[in-house]
Amino acid sequence: MNILLWHVHGSWTTAFVQGPHTYLVPVTPDRGPDGLGRARTFTWPDSVREVTPAELADAPVDLVVLQRPHEWELAERWLGRRPGRDVPAVYLEHNAPDGDVPRTRHPCADRQDVTLVHVTHFNRLFWDNGATRTEVIEHGIVDPGHLYTGVLPRAAVVTNEPVRRGRHTGTDLLPELARAAPLDVFGMRTQGIARHLGLPEERCRAFELPQRRLHPAMAERRVYLHPVRWTSLGLSLLEAMHLGMPVVALAATEAAEAVLPGTGVLSTRPEVLARAVAHYLAEPQAAAEDGARARQAALERYGLKRFLADWERLMTEVRS
Repeated sequence: MNILLWHVHGSWTTAFVQGPHTYLVPVTPDRGPDGLGRARTFTWPDSVREVTPAELADAPVDLVVLQRPHEWELAERWLGRRPGRDVPAVYLEHNAPDGDVPRTRHPCADRQDVTLVHVTHFNRLFWDNGATRTEVIEHGIVDPGHLYTGVLPRAAVVTNEPVRRGRHTGTDLLPELARAAPLDVFGMRTQGIARHLGLPEERCRAFELPQRRLHPAMAERRVYLHPVRWTSLGLSLLEAMHLGMPVVALAATEAAEAVLPGTGVLSTRPEVLARAVAHYLAEPQAAAEDGARARQAALERYGLKRFLADWERLMTEVRS
């Protein structure tokens, strides 16, 4: 198939384009949000082709994967065909609802021309999807390998824009957790986080690394810390588990489905998380053993083969 999708979520797309199809990714001269083109920090296969809006008018497209509300209009204008009517379409929702959550109605609610795909069962439950056909296809991860060494007695945190996103990402919890273990915070726009939180630099260091360096750096830290209050299911959490890291996570949204007993610690109490982080720092053998179990659990539930098979089944159904 020729599948049209925008480059919106680099980590998710990296897994999706490992399938057996041709993936058409729009590119514009400014490489802005609607024309980012191929990833520069992720490794994508040659089957991912950049196409300009002008080229799309004559492109043979078998399926459109929409990810943002305005892409309906964008796809119709660039293709000259209406998604869901003239060409099969699915709408992929990456995020949990926001705002007045119990009443948050999805932009695709009650549409009959599209299948709405959620990446977690939590998301499907909390969005008001109306009568739209919905599916859940859980994340898949390109296995980075069992890289864990845990040689650095520090906790790794991966989050983008932690200062701006604040309570969403649990940034306000970091000072208490930094008393239990020094933190290394990886992600975009993390610089200045120690100053923002009033912490000494050594207790909360910031790193902005390209993807090829991120996983080895994470795997050197003793434990992965996931203090996020409100998210879908952080791919960095699943990547940490694939690396063989033990995880300490806030028991919120879908984390309880991913972090099984014996693979780490889940709690809604920050003091419990702090004790767990301190335990792993003091007990490297326990950290390695729980990390190995975390890797096995992640491979079984969030492996790439299952992910691609689920998408293949759905895409075949949508096109039939």
